[in-house]
Amino acid sequence: MLYVKNIPAWERAVRVVAGLAMIACGLFGLKGLAIGYLIAAVGTSTLLTGFVGFCPMCAMVGRRLGTKK
Repeated sequence: MLYVKNIPAWERAVRVVAGLAMIACGLFGLKGLAIGYLIAAVGTSTLLTGFVGFCPMCAMVGRRLGTKK
């Protein structure tokens, strides 16, 4: 495995739903506007982190699953 999952299952589900909502709002709600395409792009990255279970930004700050401090 090339990465270690750093997002719990409940957050992955939330990211998938939120990513789909952002894509829909960006492409259909703000049709043809640059900000709509930007929102859809952010939604795509959110959706992908939900599917994969790894978030690069969370990894940069040291977030790991199963570690309690």
